[in-house]
Amino acid sequence: MKFWKKILVVSCLLAMMLPAFGCQEEGPMEKAGKQIDEAAEEATDAAKKMFN
Repeated sequence: MKFWKKILVVSCLLAMMLPAFGCQEEGPMEKAGKQIDEAAEEATDAAKKMFN
């Protein structure tokens, strides 16, 4: 039984480390999302300037 517990612990540790090293480059959807966020921030700033 100890053998299976060790395998389970190692598997869980590897599963938790996977997201940290899985994606290093930004994909097209991430770039588009950042552009949308920037546009929304600019629109918010413009609206604040209009009402101040």
